[in-house]
Amino acid sequence: MKKSYKIEVDCANCAEKMAHAAKKTDGVADASVNFMLLKMSVEFEEGADEKTVMKAVRKACKRVEDDCEIYI
Repeated sequence: MKKSYKIEVDCANCAEKMAHAAKKTDGVADASVNFMLLKMSVEFEEGADEKTVMKAVRKACKRVEDDCEIYI
């Protein structure tokens, strides 16, 4: 399953850091961030709980870019 989320991030480099952090999160098969549209696309692994995974993604992204936000 693939879903998109609205995000807030200040620069393209920070957006790339968020995408990289999301990709390394358990339950995420793939992730990308479009800085121009302020959207994050997340493809979940088979059987992964979307809400649990997205909480972990938000936490991972906050570690690399503390002033970012993902609207779940």
